[in-house]
Amino acid sequence: MTNCDFKPKQTPDEFGWYNLDKLPHFDGPEHPQFVTFRLSDSLPAAVAEKLRKEAIGDPAYRKKIERYLDSGYGSCWLRQPKIAAVVRDAINFNDGITHDLFSWVIMPNHAHVLLSPRPGIHLPDILHSIKSYSAQMANRALGRRGRFWQHESFDRYIRDRRHFVAVIRYIEMNPVKAGLCKMPEDWEFCSAYERSRK
Repeated sequence: MTNCDFKPKQTPDEFGWYNLDKLPHFDGPEHPQFVTFRLSDSLPAAVAEKLRKEAIGDPAYRKKIERYLDSGYGSCWLRQPKIAAVVRDAINFNDGITHDLFSWVIMPNHAHVLLSPRPGIHLPDILHSIKSYSAQMANRALGRRGRFWQHESFDRYIRDRRHFVAVIRYIEMNPVKAGLCKMPEDWEFCSAYERSRK
């Protein structure tokens, strides 16, 4: 079965394509997904709208968003080790239970994960668990209230093995590309770092 075989979801219990606010999402059973979620203040609405208008017919739209995020706009709460640790723990908590986690990185104002939901588990449920728990714990640690994460995440299903490998490289090279470290294994909040210590 290919992704094109999935009909739009009618209920949360179904698998398939669906929309939240502005983005299409794919909730495929046991299908690897590359997901980006970002802090609520990481991309001002005016900048997002400007980039969206420029995006019409522009395949580089996503890259423009990533470059903006990598510039470190906003509060960058994830730069604080105790806050990044909360998010790391939330990402890893249900690994092997609700999902299989292949790669991840926590940047100052956003995070990337590559994961595959376990049988019968929906991607939105996994993301809700990660984002809800980490937001509560991070807000408590920061002594603040209010929205921590942007409501909608950006996800892309993995097409093939080559795409899978490219996404792992992209995720783990993100802190290097952003000028935060020289090697992926130097960035403490990254799967490359954890793998290098085993």
